[in-house]
Amino acid sequence: MSWIEKVTGSLEQKREYREYRARVHALPAKYREAVEALERYFMYCGGIAQGDVLVKMSDDLATLFEQAAATGTPIRGIVGDDPVEFAETFLANYSEGGWQRKERARLVAAIDRAAQS
Repeated sequence: MSWIEKVTGSLEQKREYREYRARVHALPAKYREAVEALERYFMYCGGIAQGDVLVKMSDDLATLFEQAAATGTPIRGIVGDDPVEFAETFLANYSEGGWQRKERARLVAAIDRAAQS
């Protein structure tokens, strides 16, 4: 990693994220609206703290909606009757990037250290 990436973050991840945004922008309006609603939910409730995991999750989301748009799958055919359940299930596939996982591990380690005393 170059010194500039240490300051600004991964340039490759930024490029990949810009490509993702272009892919979402190219979706038909209703699909784009659904993806943007899911993005908002993921940002507020997802807790993804690792850039590489966020980029992978975004890529998978775009691919899912691109394929659905190409085959004419309706929005409810993708997310089902409960969009929150869909979002939570989708997020569960990327839990390794969540800050909650890091904090859980930190809590376990701290209690283990305290219990050894």
